[in-house]
This record gives sequence, C-alpha cells and structure tokens, in this order.
Amino acid sequence: MIAALLLVASTSSAQDFKWHGSIPQGSSIEIKGVNGDVRAEPSGSNEVEVIAEKHARRDNPDDVRIEVVPHGTSVTICAVYPSRERSGPNECAPGSGGRMNVQNNDVTVRFTVRVPAGVTFIGRTVNGEVEATRLNGDVDVKTVNGSINFSTTGTVRAASTVNGSIRGSIGRADWSDTLAMDSVNGSITLTLPASLSTDFKATTVNGDITSDFPMTVTGRINRRRVEGTIGGGGRMLTLESVNGGITLRRE
Repeated sequence: MIAALLLVASTSSAQDFKWHGSIPQGSSIEIKGVNGDVRAEPSGSNEVEVIAEKHARRDNPDDVRIEVVPHGTSVTICAVYPSRERSGPNECAPGSGGRMNVQNNDVTVRFTVRVPAGVTFIGRTVNGEVEATRLNGDVDVKTVNGSINFSTTGTVRAASTVNGSIRGSIGRADWSDTLAMDSVNGSITLTLPASLSTDFKATTVNGDITSDFPMTVTGRINRRRVEGTIGGGGRMLTLESVNGGITLRRE
C-alpha cells in the first residue's frame, strides 16, 4: 500500500534535490535519468536516500523537475525534462511507462542513491554511466551511452548498454528464466558464484569469449559463439556483444 511508505522530499537549492523514504524489503527503488550518471551504494539505515544534483552551462536547471512516483510499496524517481515541441508531455512512470524525450537541453542530473539491504535497485539513464556497487539486493541497470559497473550479494535481473562496457559481480545465481546482458560497443565481464548452474549462450562479432567455468559445449566450438551447460543447467544466461570480448569469471 502506498500509505505504508514514508516519503520526504526537499530542495536544498535550485540545483539539488533530496528525498528519503522507507521502502520494505522485496520492493524497488527505480531511478530514471536522461543526461547524467546514476550511482547506487549501500544505505547506512533502513531508508532509501536519493540526491539529485543538476548542472548546466546554457539551459536553466530549474526547467528540469525531479518527480517522485510511489506505486504499491515501490517508488520511481525521474528527471523530467521540458517536453519537445509538437510531442506529448514528458511524464514519470514506473517500468516501461512514461515519456522521457529531450531536445537541445544541456542540463545534467547526477543521481546518488543509498539502497538498504533487500531492496531492488533499478537504474536507467541515456547519456551517463550506471554504477551500483556493494549492494545487498537485486540489480537491474540500463544506459545507452555509458558503461555499467555493479556488485551485489543479490543477483542481477538485466544489464544493457550500447556504447560502453559492462562489469559486474553477483553473489546469488538463482535467477529465474533468462538473465540477459548486452552491449554493442564494449566488453562484458561477469563474476559469478562457484556453484553456478546454468545454460549458457555467448556471442560476439569482434572479440573473444573466455570462461573460468567447466562447460559442456553444444555444437561446434567457436571462439566468437559459445553455447553449453555449466553445472546442472536449468536456467539461461545470455551474454551478447558486437565490438567487445566476453569474460565469465568464477568467484
């Protein structure tokens, strides 16, 4: 229930936004940016804390508002830019909902998020890096122009970028269905527990594929395409890159 959330927001200046709230374990904090990095770190309390710092050289930072949207026991926070001419209004909504179109606006919003144990972190931006390190919950991260770096005692639901590398480490390998990670212009390095059991598929065009795990390979061995089974299998791990190597490391 939304009523179960304690939500407090304040603005310390025209450029900065601060928010903190009590989000129960098993729920999520989702950040949606456009221009700027998104960084997550462990919380020193049972509350989620979010700081958004706005900067610009030409445009007015006040034109970009930070919006908080509770849904169920989870919360989505967005940097909402002025809407483009002759298009629908930008709006903040969880998941694939909302609208985040930006045109000729140089305001950057850098998010810093402190995440309690057991709360899922979802980080989204377009032009910026996503970093989520030393967390104790699940992670779901995506950008377009920027690298991704994550480490957690939980697991990762997905990681995706176009122009940047992905480097991650997870403590649990009990995801359900398929875990997919992909980059177009960048390498992928993933560290997993030694007890890993998964069906595995990796493809790259310009790069090599290496793995620390013993694997039963399906089909022909190819340095740029590997399909096989690690341990007892039972779930799927898919890693894809176009211009970059793929490395699977054992913890």
